[in-house]
Amino acid sequence: MNPKQLYISTVASDAAQTARAWGLGVEIAEYCTASRMDDGFRETDAALRETLEGIPNRIFHAPFNELFPCAIDPQARELAAYRYWQAIHLAKSYGAEKIVIHGGYIPKVYFPQWYTEQSVLFWQEFLQEDPGIPIVLENVMEEAPELLTEILRQVDHPNLRMCLDVGHGNVCSQIPVIQWLERCAPWISHFHIHNNDGAWDTHSAVDQGKIPMRELLNRAEILCPEATFTLEVTQAMPSVRWLLEE
Repeated sequence: MNPKQLYISTVASDAAQTARAWGLGVEIAEYCTASRMDDGFRETDAALRETLEGIPNRIFHAPFNELFPCAIDPQARELAAYRYWQAIHLAKSYGAEKIVIHGGYIPKVYFPQWYTEQSVLFWQEFLQEDPGIPIVLENVMEEAPELLTEILRQVDHPNLRMCLDVGHGNVCSQIPVIQWLERCAPWISHFHIHNNDGAWDTHSAVDQGKIPMRELLNRAEILCPEATFTLEVTQAMPSVRWLLEE
């Protein structure tokens, strides 16, 4: 793997020091809860800017708690749009090159067809204004790749791409992650990589679980050669060594 394409989520306790030591980027996860952009922002911002010193390559993870672009209630969609724009402006202030946003699907709450239709309408309206930064939609509870790829195909906007989270796919879908990659490849701009046993989203080291990570990454480099990758693990160094030394 090209180290210039590798990032570490700041959920890892050793994210900053590992990124500096190996010349990697970071994915900012401090604002996954939207209220951090309001209460306590000064403290969060000051600490984060210190963390980011000496790490020029950055991606930003947008908030996701209670934010659903596919929501039935128009006011809920308005809240999602407001928080996403707030996050986009913040991401650009940190020099981020991409922003990750969850698709927002919840099984047995949103019918799949409704989820796709409403999401298409949301993103078509949202992207009438240029965000000035690529948005990558991340799969979380989606059971099949087409739930996201249909949104991307219909919206058909150069600033709306996909983040394939391989750990989420392994837990929330019966479709093998390799097939997710094959079916989503034309839209993928970013990956979240972590492993698990298929039962729980444990965000384990890349070599600790049932995902055939080496096979997956080799295939990803062929199908998505320009994509970036974020390690979403609690301890980064073991996975970085596995990725870059072996």
